[in-house]
Amino acid sequence: MTTHLLFDFFGTLVDYSPSRTEQGYGRSFGLLREAGMGLDYPRFLALWSEVSEELDARAEETHREFSMMEAGRAFLSRAMGSWEDGLVGDFVRTYLVEWNEGVTYHPGLPALLQKLGERYALAVITNTHDAGLVPAHLEQMGIAHHFDAVVTSIGFGMRKPAPEIFQHTLRLLGAEADQCVYVGDDYDADYCGARSAGLRPLLVDPLGEVRVPESDRLGSILALDRHLLDPA
Repeated sequence: MTTHLLFDFFGTLVDYSPSRTEQGYGRSFGLLREAGMGLDYPRFLALWSEVSEELDARAEETHREFSMMEAGRAFLSRAMGSWEDGLVGDFVRTYLVEWNEGVTYHPGLPALLQKLGERYALAVITNTHDAGLVPAHLEQMGIAHHFDAVVTSIGFGMRKPAPEIFQHTLRLLGAEADQCVYVGDDYDADYCGARSAGLRPLLVDPLGEVRVPESDRLGSILALDRHLLDPA
């Protein structure tokens, strides 16, 4: 019997752009130029992407999550060599404001969670490089009160698909794996990660791009309640 619903955040509870360039980062670039960075804007974006992809590759191999501050320090070391105290934090805060412009909310989500919360305990397990980012979005969306736990990879120290982050959340909730459904949009991190920890996974895959049983596929997060009642 399912008693708990656990959710990924980015790409599941919200839509977002994973790009590190397309949102436009004029304020971040201007901040660093004023601090003495010599890169032009295209090279700034290219180097930031390069450094981030290197950190991502390492994290995918080890499952150890890296923070935005780590990424900022690694980037500035290559972009500037040295900098004034506080610049990393200023850069990260400015960058996150601009990156967040690619995040959009589902209008029907609060009503869905209200309905689901009457039948299940709810929680979030999400990969993120900043501890405050997801809780801030949940508050802004007016849905934070629906969740008994919000577990982030940067807070726990390991990222999905590591089974440890799922197991940690189950301990927090006092739940068994076979009581839980996990909903996410990434096949490796969410679907395979949850399954490796013994949870039943559901994949948000509206275009049917991934080969999973139809009973495990959602066209939208907003179809979840109907799917749980009639998985076929």
